[in-house]
Amino acid sequence: MSAHFSASGLRANTQQKAPWLGLSVLLLAGFVTIFDLFVVNVAIPSLQTGLAASFAQIGFIVAGYELAFGVLLITGGRLGDLFGRRRLFVLGMAGFTLASALCGLAPSAQWLIGARVLQGLAAALLFPQVYASIRVHFSGDDSRRAFGLLGMTLGLAAIAGQVLGGWLVHADLLGLGWRSIFLINVPIGLFAIAVARFIPESRAAQRPALDWPGVALVSAGLGLLLVPLIEGPSQGWPAWSLCALAAALVLLVLFHRQQEQRRLVGGLPLVDMQLLGQRRFALGTLLVLLVYSTSSSFFLCFSLLIQTGMGLDPFAAGSIFAPCSAGFVLASLAAPRLVARWGTRGIVIGALVYAVAIAALIAQVALAGADLRPERLIPLLIVVGAGQGLIMTPLLNLVLGFVDEAKAGMAAGVIATVQQVGAALGVAVVGMLFGAALASDGAATAQMGNYASAFVAGMLYNLAASVLVWLLLLMLANTRRRACED
Repeated sequence: MSAHFSASGLRANTQQKAPWLGLSVLLLAGFVTIFDLFVVNVAIPSLQTGLAASFAQIGFIVAGYELAFGVLLITGGRLGDLFGRRRLFVLGMAGFTLASALCGLAPSAQWLIGARVLQGLAAALLFPQVYASIRVHFSGDDSRRAFGLLGMTLGLAAIAGQVLGGWLVHADLLGLGWRSIFLINVPIGLFAIAVARFIPESRAAQRPALDWPGVALVSAGLGLLLVPLIEGPSQGWPAWSLCALAAALVLLVLFHRQQEQRRLVGGLPLVDMQLLGQRRFALGTLLVLLVYSTSSSFFLCFSLLIQTGMGLDPFAAGSIFAPCSAGFVLASLAAPRLVARWGTRGIVIGALVYAVAIAALIAQVALAGADLRPERLIPLLIVVGAGQGLIMTPLLNLVLGFVDEAKAGMAAGVIATVQQVGAALGVAVVGMLFGAALASDGAATAQMGNYASAFVAGMLYNLAASVLVWLLLLMLANTRRRACED
């Protein structure tokens, strides 16, 4: 494998040794970007009190980061291909650090919403460089280990967003309260910028001008898709949300046509639609969407169950959820060896473990009902986390391995965008199921029983999606086996 270094603009030989020190910097960046996806949830009561924020404003504080992050991810990946992945890494980290400071110093809810959007835009420049740099600079067993460490890091970031974030808000360090969850990113960001030199520079072989009409179409289309998915369920799907979804469909169809036309006239599109035309990559993209829709929606259901239903405070709730990380970390470390030995069948095993664990968790909550005790869920939470680690960690490596190195940034941007779209889709579907179940339960039923029933209803989507993931992975494994036999 080879890389293109921006210092000389010439094609250089791959280093004899994989850049593990550079990987540690990439993992740090991955950690903080995912940490900030989750950490705001635990600070909602403090934000409402400290900024006199309305419920709608809280919704946009939470969603603004995710929306901006999802909308610009494809563009961020392409910019890394064109101008250098380390350069975009530094630029994205600098923007993320500045935006985090603006969040922490926000004097009003409107200020915080704007700063969160800027933070998400910067993260979208930063995050695709993590995937693409690993794809370019690591190969074989090194690649599997690197993606295993990445999966473990992202899982820990999600857990830390709840546990560490809850502790920071609860501890009220230096009287900062909720502001500390943003200001903690400033020293981390400055450190990452200082040590970014350990990441080898790389870029794609071709460097044509960026497709700005394509950027406008895909950004507007994804924005109109994600806004109603995140905000629509809480507002009962008003007319504006349905119109936005229809407009998103039109714009994304136009984006597809515009990208194909650009390719046919010899230009380099933002997203090569031939990439999505590759059966294995398209199937892998669908798998990523389904898997990540179950991850975010599971956390939503669990948080509502134990915080609102059981009345636990954010720190206690995060601590109950934390054992899930133990299963995730251990499985993430074991997954590369499992896949090295069994190939795609190893991921199939992980998907089966994940589906069975979700089914068992649903059954346990349904049987306990109002008598449910949160600590009794810990054994199954560990297995759920292990299932996620066995499938999420190697799946990213598998899917990105289907594309050429020259399109690594483009593919990474597509996959990272699909992760955010999947997360929004899962939260929307589960939110509807959860809310409908709560509304159907009478007031005479105990609150804990209401939330247990709603948890079961919402998690039925996760069960269906996880079973579908297992079936699709079986199909992919059989396709690869037949290809090898031929």
